[in-house]
Amino acid sequence: MVVSSTDDFQATVQKSYETTSELKAFDDTKAGVKGLVDAGITEVPQIFILPPKNRPESSDTCETQFTFPVIDLEGINEDPIKHKEIVDKVRDASETWGFFQVVNHGIPTSVLEEMLQGTRQFFEQDIEVKKHYYTRDSTKKVIHTSNFDLYSPSVPAANWRDSLFCLMAPDPPSPEELPTACGEILKEYSDHIMKLGKSVFELLSDGLGLNPSHLNDMDYAEGLTVLGHYYPACPQPELTIGTNKHSDNAFITVLLQDNIGGLQVLHQNQWIDVPPTPGALVVNIGDLLQLISNDKYISVEHRVLANKVGPRISVACFLYTGPVPSSKLYGPITELLSEDNPPKYRATTVKDYIDYFRKKGLDGTSALLHYKI
Repeated sequence: MVVSSTDDFQATVQKSYETTSELKAFDDTKAGVKGLVDAGITEVPQIFILPPKNRPESSDTCETQFTFPVIDLEGINEDPIKHKEIVDKVRDASETWGFFQVVNHGIPTSVLEEMLQGTRQFFEQDIEVKKHYYTRDSTKKVIHTSNFDLYSPSVPAANWRDSLFCLMAPDPPSPEELPTACGEILKEYSDHIMKLGKSVFELLSDGLGLNPSHLNDMDYAEGLTVLGHYYPACPQPELTIGTNKHSDNAFITVLLQDNIGGLQVLHQNQWIDVPPTPGALVVNIGDLLQLISNDKYISVEHRVLANKVGPRISVACFLYTGPVPSSKLYGPITELLSEDNPPKYRATTVKDYIDYFRKKGLDGTSALLHYKI
C-alpha cells in the first residue's frame, strides 16, 4: 500500500516536472501560441489540453430565448426622456447580465477598425521585433506575453491566445516605448475609451441612485489598461480554450471584438454567445464595481472558445484606478448601505485586489470570494 502511494507520489512529481519543463520550453521561445501555429503544428500540445471536465461542450451553449442586451446611446445628452430610458437599460443589464453592448457610442468605425488592424499587425510582425516586448515583468508598461498565469498551479491548462498589455493611463508609456505597429492608434483609441468610460460611469452612478458624477469623482476612471488579444486558428479547438472562464478585475471593461465570435457569457447558468455586432462595443461590470456596489451590479463569468478559424482579434480596455500603489481603500459605497443592506465585502486597495487576482490566475473561481465578509 505504502509502495503504491509512493509510486503515485513519484508519478505526480514526475508529471509536474514534465509540465513545468514544457511550459518553460514554450515560454522561452517568446513566440507565443502564434509561434506554434507558424511552426505548422497539427495537434494541440499537452500544456494546452484541458481536463475533460473543464472542456466546453457544445451542449453547454444555450440557443434559446435570450437576447443579449444592446443599448443605443444616440441622443443621450439631448433628450431627458431618452437619457432616463438609457439609464434604466444600463441599470437593468448591469443587475441581470453584468454585460451589454453599446452602439452609437461616438467612436468612429474607422478608429475601431484601425485598432483591430494595429493589434493584428503587432502579433504578425517579425518575431525578432516582437521578442523585444516579451516579458513576465508585470511592472513594465508594455508587455507582450502568452498566458500571464502560465505557471500558476491552479490553472487547468494554458489558454490558446497571446496578449499585448499596455498601461495607457494615468501615466502612459512614452511614444518610444509603444510598439511601432500600433502605438499611434493605441493613443488615439485610449483617448476615446477614457471619454466613453466617463459617460458609462455617469450612467452607472445614475442607475445606483447616486449623483451622476459620483463614480467619476472617486477616480474610478483614472486608470486604463489596454489588452490586445490574438487567438490563432486552432487545429483541435474542442481540446482547449481561448480564455478560461473568469470575471474581470476592473471596475468596468470595454471590449472591441472582430467578427469571428467565440465570446460567451454565463447567464442564468447557461453559456450565451455574445454576437459580434459591427461598430458595437461590449461593456461589462468588473469585480471591483460589484464590490463597491455591494452586489447591486454583477461581475459575470465569461470565456472565449478556441476556433478552427482565425486569428480572432479583440481589444479589452480595463478601467480602474490603475495598478500604481495607492493606499486608497475601496469598499461598498456608504450611500448604498443600510440595516437591510449591510456591507458584503471588506475594503481593499486596487493594487491588493489585482495582485491577488494575478497570483490566483484564471482558475475558474472569483477573486471576490477572498474579500467576502
